[in-house]
Amino acid sequence: MKLKMLFLLLTGIVLTTSCKETPKAPKTDTSTPLETSNAKVYYNGDIITMEGDTPEYVEAIVVKDGKIAFTGKSDEAMTVAGPGHKMINLNGHTLLPGFMDGHGHAWNAGFQAVSANLLPAPDGEGKSIDDIIRLLNDWKANNTDAISKYGAIVGFGYDDSQLKEKRHPTADDLDKVSTEVPVFIIHQSGHLASTNHKGLEAAGYTEGVQDPAGGSIRREEGTDIPNGVLEEMASFIPLIKFMSTLDTKANELIAKAGIDAYLKFGYTTVQEGRATSDNCETWKTLASRNELPVDVAAYPDIQSQMDYMLANGASDNYTNHYRIAGVKLSLDGSPQGKTAWLTQPYVVPPTGKSKDYKGYPAIKEDTEVTRFIDSAYAHNWQILTHCNGDAAGDQLIKAVTKATETYGKEDRRPVMIHSQTVRFDQLDKMKDLGMYPSFFSMHTYYWGDWHRDETLGKERAYKISPTATALKKGMIFTEHHDAPVALPSSIMILHTTVNRVSRSGDIIGPHERVSPYIGLCSLTKWAAHQYFEENTKGTLKAGKLADLVILDQNPLKIDPMSIKDITVLETIKEGNTVYKK
Repeated sequence: MKLKMLFLLLTGIVLTTSCKETPKAPKTDTSTPLETSNAKVYYNGDIITMEGDTPEYVEAIVVKDGKIAFTGKSDEAMTVAGPGHKMINLNGHTLLPGFMDGHGHAWNAGFQAVSANLLPAPDGEGKSIDDIIRLLNDWKANNTDAISKYGAIVGFGYDDSQLKEKRHPTADDLDKVSTEVPVFIIHQSGHLASTNHKGLEAAGYTEGVQDPAGGSIRREEGTDIPNGVLEEMASFIPLIKFMSTLDTKANELIAKAGIDAYLKFGYTTVQEGRATSDNCETWKTLASRNELPVDVAAYPDIQSQMDYMLANGASDNYTNHYRIAGVKLSLDGSPQGKTAWLTQPYVVPPTGKSKDYKGYPAIKEDTEVTRFIDSAYAHNWQILTHCNGDAAGDQLIKAVTKATETYGKEDRRPVMIHSQTVRFDQLDKMKDLGMYPSFFSMHTYYWGDWHRDETLGKERAYKISPTATALKKGMIFTEHHDAPVALPSSIMILHTTVNRVSRSGDIIGPHERVSPYIGLCSLTKWAAHQYFEENTKGTLKAGKLADLVILDQNPLKIDPMSIKDITVLETIKEGNTVYKK
């Protein structure tokens, strides 16, 4: 099966049927009717505006020319809509502002969609190393054309914490898939990978090779021979080399697969975090052909793409649904992969590491971090910085403090992406600096037990993604999925932010749970604020874009533990349906 066919199978077929009723006769009203009659009136459901500090409902909403024209009473809405308008019956379902991606990697989500799915339950079948080998062999059999063209077998989403063996697949394991073609599988965190001996050979990772800066090549015990498991930059180097072999058609196909993965979860604004110039040019090309159904905000990597940023800069406005919104910086790795940089040791260090192992920085020198932050401030680029560990958080706060002293305390909205182990004293400093946390509460389900028992210990694990504490300190925050680390599921984000229940049923920090309404704020109006787009998105208000999502249930009215069962029925971008279940 060719790459294109795989894409079609994975993304599914979208049915675009319309809902129309005979309109009621408009009643006399003092409101001014719209001049033309192509308006739509949504009614007969729970319409949550997200405007207030507590839930506010309206009877109807009028959409006209891609924007919200009115919210309020049904009779008045029909009058405002004018004669000949369409009536859209919600049939008791729930309508909200479209969800906004607090942080994710849209192109990589597409790459995940067209690779072998190695995710563990509930998102895949990767329960053991034997499963990983079986899934890769199945993909290999169905993608001979792609393997022949690009010279690799690729899988995404294995998680050693969920594998029966509780270890990473090694080169010996992956040789069971192929000894002739590189096999490259990416850890669910995106920060580690494993490859077969052919892949090690292609990467130049032979006996005695030195670890690259910011990465680690794991070795066979007692030797200097690589065992196939690669951390951080050691995994990125061969992956980037493989990505460079993809042609324009493949890049565009993958990008579209990523968008489709987002649409079914109600996203109307998606993020290309840590973008390359190739990513950006792919999105730009699709935009020029009007092939982007939703807004894509790109944040090029400031370390590797500085020249590209100096040539292109950032923009406040979308052109055909695309803009460069700022830059991305990464300061450490993954807590579940035990590469995040902490101030206190991991409970169980990786094999071969000492008991005082704390992970490591992506950039060792503070002066280098300061230089990157300073560049962003000097060019007025919003900067999003990956910090999972609190030591990385200290490094970021120090650099932002210096940049603020130099350039002043303007409204720049720097974001600490993940903020997984952020300390409460760090939140105070972030608030003072105008820095926003974007939390990753999905970890409480996917890796909560692992953090409690393996990485952080109970006390620190119960404080990950401290949403309630941030709220008490008067901070707003966003929540994200970091796709492809997790599927781009807005529903799972909401469920985990509210409940914080792990795979085993443990509540990972009951004191950090927040209400469903606060969870929705993190996906809508607070996310719009993070993007500097609060005047056009995030709430249902006349004059804002008609970016909407329709859910089958109201998350504010059901048992919070049932939030995970909510289904997105329809995604609407500027009044146009872009996904319908």
